[in-house]
Amino acid sequence: MNILVVDDDPVVRASCRRILEGEGHQVRVCASAPEALAELQRQSCQLLVVDVIMPEFDGIYLIGSVRRDSPDLPILVMSGYPTPETIASGQRMGATHFIAKPFTPEELAAAVARVLSGRK
Repeated sequence: MNILVVDDDPVVRASCRRILEGEGHQVRVCASAPEALAELQRQSCQLLVVDVIMPEFDGIYLIGSVRRDSPDLPILVMSGYPTPETIASGQRMGATHFIAKPFTPEELAAAVARVLSGRK
């Protein structure tokens, strides 16, 4: 699976890349919503993994922008602030799955497997 990970934290980006490449996926990473939108113009992906809280434009903005062009793209939202409001906001914008940070490698791999199988 071709996965795009978007997070402003370089440690999270590197960890996600290592974990997901270890699972056999092709992984690209971006540090911001504008960078991710530009990357998606160059090459599509099969799964978007996005942080909610980022400077300038947050993950909710990114999800809304992506949904206009790719309504069926699975989106896995990561957040260190897994409040009911954050989860609901992501779902309203079209996120299909959610994972709380910090997460273990096994939790991330399991969340991606759920996306692949179509389970919530």
